[in-house]
Amino acid sequence: MTQTTTAHALEPRWQPLCSLADLVPQSGVVALHEGEQVALFYLPDTEQKVFAVGNRDPKSGANVIGRGIVGQLGPDLVIASPLYKQHFRLADGGCLEYPEQALPTWAVRLDGEQVEIS
Repeated sequence: MTQTTTAHALEPRWQPLCSLADLVPQSGVVALHEGEQVALFYLPDTEQKVFAVGNRDPKSGANVIGRGIVGQLGPDLVIASPLYKQHFRLADGGCLEYPEQALPTWAVRLDGEQVEIS
């Protein structure tokens, strides 16, 4: 007997998180999503516009990433941790100085004036 299975790509499950008016351009705002603190960064001059990364700094354990400084190092848009100043890529959460450190990331999108997270 032969069994055939078909893999189906999972569609993202988009959920409203906040209003675009809740975000501050070039800065971080923290929201709670499914029990996790998510740092949202609104960069209106970029293609993606909004980025979502974990708010917990993996080096210190403190929930401070949303207070970090947004910048660009080479081609990477980054957030600098306010405590130890390590830089995390907004696109994938990877740390430039310490590859073993990373922030979780979430897919986010704008639906009109609504910020949605998946």
